[in-house]
Amino acid sequence: MAVIRACTHCGQKNRIPATHLADTGRCGACKNALPPVNEPLAADTALFDEILQNARVPVLVDFWADWCGPCRMAAPEVARTAADLAGQAIVLKMDSDKHHDLAARYNVRGIPNFLVLHNGKLVHQQAGLVGHDQMEAWLRSAATVSTPA
Repeated sequence: MAVIRACTHCGQKNRIPATHLADTGRCGACKNALPPVNEPLAADTALFDEILQNARVPVLVDFWADWCGPCRMAAPEVARTAADLAGQAIVLKMDSDKHHDLAARYNVRGIPNFLVLHNGKLVHQQAGLVGHDQMEAWLRSAATVSTPA
């Protein structure tokens, strides 16, 4: 499974494997640089599992829903975190109404609910509205956790 990203130079759609979402790549058509993912990715369960299994950087997951006011307030903070930490973290948005299985897997009872995962393991979880500075601190902290050899 891969994420499709359009080149900002030529518009060509490029398939980016989960293992390379935090890397700078090259467009298959024009060869210009494709920067690391710098925005939250809407994910389904399959993409979530693939990214979690293959990501070499910490992953922030935002469980949210359309009807949730605090979730809408958190959205710009989540987007800023993705932009600020492009190449250092991956940010996923999971619609808790559509993905009950994932919400249940992580015991999500209230939204917004934020998870930080690294090397496939849960490092931090918190429900409630927080700012980008707190999200970024969680991700930086998770990145310092030693990775298995």
